[in-house]
Amino acid sequence: MNTLLAFIIVLGILIFFHELGHFTLAKLNRVGVLKFSLGFGPAIVKKRIGETEYALSVVPLGGYVKLLGENIEEDEELTHIEPEKSFSRKSLLSRASIVAAGPVANLVLAFIIYTVLAWSGIPRLLPVVGEVQRQSPAYSAGISKGDTIISINGKGIKLWKDISPVIQQAYKKNKPLEITVKRESRSLIIHVMPQMKTTKDIFGERIMRPIIGISPMGSTMIQTYGPFKGMYWGMAQSYRVLKITCIGFWKVLNGSIDIRKSLGGPIMIAQISGETFREGWLPFLSMIAFISINLGLINLLPIPILDGGHLLLLCIEWITGRPVVGRPREIAQQIGIFLLTLLTLLAFYSDIIRIFSKGKQ
Repeated sequence: MNTLLAFIIVLGILIFFHELGHFTLAKLNRVGVLKFSLGFGPAIVKKRIGETEYALSVVPLGGYVKLLGENIEEDEELTHIEPEKSFSRKSLLSRASIVAAGPVANLVLAFIIYTVLAWSGIPRLLPVVGEVQRQSPAYSAGISKGDTIISINGKGIKLWKDISPVIQQAYKKNKPLEITVKRESRSLIIHVMPQMKTTKDIFGERIMRPIIGISPMGSTMIQTYGPFKGMYWGMAQSYRVLKITCIGFWKVLNGSIDIRKSLGGPIMIAQISGETFREGWLPFLSMIAFISINLGLINLLPIPILDGGHLLLLCIEWITGRPVVGRPREIAQQIGIFLLTLLTLLAFYSDIIRIFSKGKQ
């Protein structure tokens, strides 16, 4: 039950912000909004306020904003709003801004969430050694479980994440590490020479990196940021996730990553939503921010019927000086529906294979 509730909350927030982006820019550009719907299919609840009908529909896997004159062929049929507010009669820049506003709103949502998390406090791993791998450089040098790393090569270590960059920098110089640790009430200086080892990165690819063979205890501290530093951290974190996601997309496109293993659909989102929902509001909100960035990027793909596809058609209009209408537009939309359906089926397939694979372990 918690999984279903969490899934509905996640979809509701993501869809609402995405469509709110389109809605807001449409209003700012004086375009008539006929309908604002969360979900597809028959409406469960609907109410007209001014020129717009707001609806909550049966199928929660999406939403849409219906604009006056969005399809040029329908422009003359829709008459309850002034013709001057037709989407098709606005400038190319205005139309492009309205289309792009949905994905941009998803990125803004991630920034807002990460900023709020920074203001509230983020758990950070302390540099306390948990496990020491046998036969590792740290084991041979005498580092023990429970040691707190104070400094490495004279550089103060406050958090666990500070350790790896110093190790990589020292390995490039081919020099041993001078690690100062606190063990009970004593301070010790231990010399360790890192060694290269094959590991996997966040994309599951094998990489070589220097290690000393330690893992964290799991002790944490809460790090909070002030108003402006929190906003900066929110922006930086959004950029980091955006960059990683773009790299991931590129690796899928060039075949470096198996799309069947990396692609996740509604089932996977529901599972992760339920898991993070049970862990607490902080991981739950972090997950929403991460998915929001992914959703924004997916919608920017140049596939007709997605926002990126509409932007592509507007780009063609800008180059040719003529809007793409009639049969060419129909063909583009049919291709878009086919590709999106294929992608959705592949996502469901990946989810199902992933579930059965876990069940056999």
